[in-house]
Amino acid sequence: MTNLRLSVAIGDYDRTRPLVDGTVPVEGVDPTYMRLSPEEIFFRSFRNGEFDICEMSASSYVVSLAKGTANYVAIPVFPSRAFRHTSFYVRKDHGIHSPADLRGRRIGVPEYQLTACVWARALLEDEYGVAPGEITWVRGGLEEPGRVEKIELNLPGNVQVEAAPADRSLSQMLEAGEIDAIISPRVPSCFAAGNRNIGWIFEDPIAEALAYFEKTGIFPIMHLVGIRRSVVEANPWLPTSVMKAFVKAKAHCLAHLSDTSATKVTLPFIEEQLQRARTAMGEDFWSYGYEANIHVLDAFLDAHYRQGLSPRRVEHAELFHPATLSTFRV
Repeated sequence: MTNLRLSVAIGDYDRTRPLVDGTVPVEGVDPTYMRLSPEEIFFRSFRNGEFDICEMSASSYVVSLAKGTANYVAIPVFPSRAFRHTSFYVRKDHGIHSPADLRGRRIGVPEYQLTACVWARALLEDEYGVAPGEITWVRGGLEEPGRVEKIELNLPGNVQVEAAPADRSLSQMLEAGEIDAIISPRVPSCFAAGNRNIGWIFEDPIAEALAYFEKTGIFPIMHLVGIRRSVVEANPWLPTSVMKAFVKAKAHCLAHLSDTSATKVTLPFIEEQLQRARTAMGEDFWSYGYEANIHVLDAFLDAHYRQGLSPRRVEHAELFHPATLSTFRV
């Protein structure tokens, strides 16, 4: 059998690098890898369907799936996961000392439907009682003016979303005090520059995140991996093949990270942090697979629907190709 020649767009992560450097092959595939930023991958895939296999925004995928317009089919591989307690950047001089103080405020978001923002709004509502309709959302580029939603949304009437001025970035607006906060997966430059009036809303976001995980068992999923639907229909073996490769690549990465003969990452205390994560979250703390993540997926799908981003409540089994919902056992 001749291998399929397929394009693969993915972020540059330790858990995907064994694929890109050829250490882990994808059975039946001759891949051309492109290591791109999530923003570029998502824009090009959802606007133009440019890649055969790609990292996907969980939120954008659910929007398209609920509308019946999804050109990709996902597999339960999660190249990006993150607690969003570090994603709230606030004006400390605006009287904001706790998440409840965000009620009635103006908060900037790069896109309303951004997965990180879905999880952050769920955190605000579920843990602190602040509903999305109690905030004015200001949409715009974090550092570059003019960013728009990559896909069309039909939000509930009680949700107020306004565009940032055409010549202003969200970071500029927060620095000038024109908005009260930003929710973003990236660090705003005004925070990174050390502006004393801008800080995290949580004094110790790591402790807050660990307490949240202990309470809920949720390590939020940000991104999925998708395969062009037409390619899957022509090659039904492909989703399982791709998933096996991503699973092997992650295992290779963790084995490498666990080798304490010499630190593999240019940061001290990596081995200690790895052990801390395993103690707090379990041995397979960055789990792939459908069954192990149903509770996380349900929490996300509930929030996505409540926030008016999906016109119907998508079921977790709908997200993935049927062949990847279970696996063989020996």
